[in-house]
Amino acid sequence: MKNTINLTAICLLLMGAWACTAPTKQSAPTSLVVSEGFNNPLGFYDATPTFSWQLPVSGNVQHQSAHHIVVASSPEKLPDNADIWDSKKQSTQASTWVPYGGKALQSRQKVYWQVRFWDENDKASAWSDTNHFELGLLDNEDWKAQWVGLDTAKDSIRGRSNVLIHKPQYLRKTFSVAGQVAQARLYITAKGVFDVHLNGNDVSDDVMPPGWTPYNKRIETLTYDVTDLIASGKNAIGVELASGWHSGRLLWGKTEWDNSLSPKVLCQLEIRLRDGSTMMVLSDESWKGVTKGPIAFSEIYDGEVYDANKEMPNWSGPFFEDADWDTVEVAPLDSHIALEPKRHTTVKTKLTLTPKEVAINENSTVFDLGQNMVGVPRVKVPMKKGDTLVMRFAEMLGADGSFHTKNYRSAHSTNYYVAAEDGPVDYTPKFTFYGFRYVQLSGYDQEAAPIKDWVTGLVQYSDFEDNGTFTSSHDKLNQLQSNIVWGLRGNFFDIPTDCPQRDERLGWTGDAQVFGPTSVFNAHVHKFWASWLQSVRESQWEDGGIPWTVPDTRGNYTASSGWGDVVTIIPWKIYMRTGDTNLLEANYEMMKEWVRHHGIKSKDHISHMMSFSDWLQPYPENGDNRGDTSLNLIGTAFYARSAQLTAKTAKVLGKLEEAAKYNALYKTVAAAFDNAFFDEAGTLKEGPETQTSYLLALAFDLLPQEKRKNAQMRLLQKIKDADNHLRTGFLGTPLLSKVLDDMGETDLMYQLLFNETYPSWFYSINQGATTIWERWNSYSKEAGFNPKSMNSLNHYAYGAIGEWLYERIAGIAPLEAGYKRIKIAPLPNASYLNSASARVETPYGKASSGWTLTEKEFTLETEIPPNTIAVVHMPNATVGEIRVNDQTLKDNPKIKQLSGPGEDTLVLEVPPGSHTFSRAIR
Repeated sequence: MKNTINLTAICLLLMGAWACTAPTKQSAPTSLVVSEGFNNPLGFYDATPTFSWQLPVSGNVQHQSAHHIVVASSPEKLPDNADIWDSKKQSTQASTWVPYGGKALQSRQKVYWQVRFWDENDKASAWSDTNHFELGLLDNEDWKAQWVGLDTAKDSIRGRSNVLIHKPQYLRKTFSVAGQVAQARLYITAKGVFDVHLNGNDVSDDVMPPGWTPYNKRIETLTYDVTDLIASGKNAIGVELASGWHSGRLLWGKTEWDNSLSPKVLCQLEIRLRDGSTMMVLSDESWKGVTKGPIAFSEIYDGEVYDANKEMPNWSGPFFEDADWDTVEVAPLDSHIALEPKRHTTVKTKLTLTPKEVAINENSTVFDLGQNMVGVPRVKVPMKKGDTLVMRFAEMLGADGSFHTKNYRSAHSTNYYVAAEDGPVDYTPKFTFYGFRYVQLSGYDQEAAPIKDWVTGLVQYSDFEDNGTFTSSHDKLNQLQSNIVWGLRGNFFDIPTDCPQRDERLGWTGDAQVFGPTSVFNAHVHKFWASWLQSVRESQWEDGGIPWTVPDTRGNYTASSGWGDVVTIIPWKIYMRTGDTNLLEANYEMMKEWVRHHGIKSKDHISHMMSFSDWLQPYPENGDNRGDTSLNLIGTAFYARSAQLTAKTAKVLGKLEEAAKYNALYKTVAAAFDNAFFDEAGTLKEGPETQTSYLLALAFDLLPQEKRKNAQMRLLQKIKDADNHLRTGFLGTPLLSKVLDDMGETDLMYQLLFNETYPSWFYSINQGATTIWERWNSYSKEAGFNPKSMNSLNHYAYGAIGEWLYERIAGIAPLEAGYKRIKIAPLPNASYLNSASARVETPYGKASSGWTLTEKEFTLETEIPPNTIAVVHMPNATVGEIRVNDQTLKDNPKIKQLSGPGEDTLVLEVPPGSHTFSRAIR
């Protein structure tokens, strides 16, 4: 016994000693995603995905030196028995956009993956949690179902502009399941928009799926896990179907798809039973439908009519009697129209707003939600049987409190609810959306006293999360940031739209190209832009031209400079913020074709392309919405810019000969631009001198060095002539901050930003704006609403200034694509601010920059994610003055000085981690 005890004690001592000295693993990687940021997606579109992850902030990890990815057909096989792909240990710092290199993946396939890394000391991490993705139906051949629906065109209901209006349809099918369900997937899409139910249950909370693509080229499909909604025995599937964008009343009326075609649904339910057998429920001739349901009318611009007297209880349940329902029409799949899984997230209800104020009038009540928003209201109001509740919407009220809807133009934007009985009703519109702050209700029970709880604003936009924040010590600057974010939310409704309220709501390319960079900072919209750019590629014409709007609702084959250039500007800008070369690869041919179109529309490299020019420039001399800057100058400038970005893209993709070709073209067009429009001193030769003419020349580097100084002086003079106010429209405004910044005129840019009078960003805020406006003077408290017919109060273009807020005021920007090297270079200005900060979720993790300025000290706090390096610019500082983490610079050996002695700004190379820099005020 004594020997046994001693042996045990010795073993315990040895085990304890081993435990104390055994190497511990680094914490596991986090934030695993595939392709453009998808986390465990169902119905995924990408059979050749990329993998990305972030290194843990804990554990003092600085950099990755290697990684190891494993992919398997079941989680039990990970990490040691990966049967689909084992990357083995790869010596690389790459932790983003790592390409899949395993077996070819197929439709419906579900795979599981893990990753681990080695740090800068070759210390391995623990394996990550197991993530997964399941592919949707990737090819038309995967579909056994057919298009089904009713012939709603025969009703010949005509709306505004004599456009055919299709009545909403209710479609259903019963089926039996002989056994216990192990797994069920519903694959579905529509020529129109739908809401689908199984056995009376909602399948999803998606809003107006499948969304809007060029329907003559591609229709997106959705996959739902409906395992828990199907029972053994009798079941039923029901689909509500409306026109949406497919057959709806779109501005201009002409589309590349036929408005007279009745909406149809395509549905394929695949069930695997526990005994291993499988079955399919398909949309086919066995389905039935009616148009006599409660949604009697539904249209994007005009609203919805809901008659509760026509409700059909349990209509999507298995025991509903449908003997008097009609047999559906059936149509085969279109071989020339691709059915592909949706490649970004659907629209959902993301936020809710409650009224801030209620104004009760004689026969109506107005509810003020306090914020211009996009979505629908949920109303809970008392009604009398047979009465009609009328819901109207407005972005602002007149000075006298009147309900203003003139800027909605022909969009009726009204909801009607017919009550079937006395008592409270609970109603939310389904197949329409509105841009509004105010909701006016009439037709409710007049004996009831209106209260705030009657209305809730359901804020709807594509299902992305916030990506960055900006805040400062100035209330109006913070309100501007809020307006930018709400403009983004309101106009990212499946596609990037121009306005959400009037009879338009189209994917204007010019608005998109100026706002894109700001949007990527504020929200996780990488997949959103990648998806829309696919639509742009599908919409490009044979001569390389790009429509004004995508999807194309006009079809006139006339492109606009500055608008069509979205195809070079947005891919490059998103690449710089994500590091995703796949985005460049996917759009490179489109970029080249667009440059070719520029050439077709030019003579001797001078553009003669149609242009919306510097749209909505304030105080135009010619009185035109297009402003005073020469359209040929604008077209030539963008020709050069697109050639330059195409050259840069070719270089990133390793296409060096093509890079040289397009760079030479850029230089040739720039020389032609200089020769045609500027004299030997660098002054505009002819036509009105405008701020934008000089901004384009300077921002796009189109003048030789000897002329730049004078061009800069002319720009400053034009600004001075405008009493130090901007005179720029959609194309000039995004360039203003960069050019002045490059000139060292940051005090002037601060003044322009903080101007309170028209035209300025704060002017709209002083008039009560809660979103960005289409015009600098869409409304004033003194003069009321701008009388122009185009007067959206939610139009994000001028929100492009957001890029300067976070990249320069707060001071956080990518030095290398994807923030692999981060520039921290704040611009404090005591005349306007005493603090500002920004945070952005980079592909490598959270990065932040925040500064405070007092009479005695300037302090800069930064957070640098692992696997990156930051270059920090400390303004007005020298080595001897600065303290880092409350120590001298010499006490921080990992921080390297990059600037030379005697320079005003101290430039430092800073490793990952949290760092505080400070200096005394001189």
